[in-house]
Amino acid sequence: MVSDLRRAVVVTLGELGRSDDWRDRADAGHSLAGFAEMPEAVELLLALVLDRGDTFVTRRTAEGLLRRKDRVGLTIVASALAVANDNHADYIHTAIVDVFSIFSDDLDEALRLCEEMSGDTDDRIARGARRLYESLAEIDPVLRPS
Repeated sequence: MVSDLRRAVVVTLGELGRSDDWRDRADAGHSLAGFAEMPEAVELLLALVLDRGDTFVTRRTAEGLLRRKDRVGLTIVASALAVANDNHADYIHTAIVDVFSIFSDDLDEALRLCEEMSGDTDDRIARGARRLYESLAEIDPVLRPS
């Protein structure tokens, strides 16, 4: 029953993510990030990170995925980064800094995951993970363990 409800939410957010209104797409991307582990959500999330109509959608979706602070979210962002144009890459980079510039533990874990992902058999993920690692490596977090 729960998986049916989750699938229904993904379908509904998918419809919202295909809206002509950038605000709807941004809300859908941010919310859909919470369901990124579901295969049905991955392609739509990639499309929203690389939204052709508005870079706010890019930033909001990337931020939602990165705030998961897990391999699933990082993989989708890395996959998008591998093919992103410079404009999209700038907005993704802004989301990266926003999410990982506070706690060094979060940054360290993201760097570790990106190192692992850079050896992925999917070339797109591996390339994107290396690009994501480079962005993360530039960050000097505010808070470190005492």
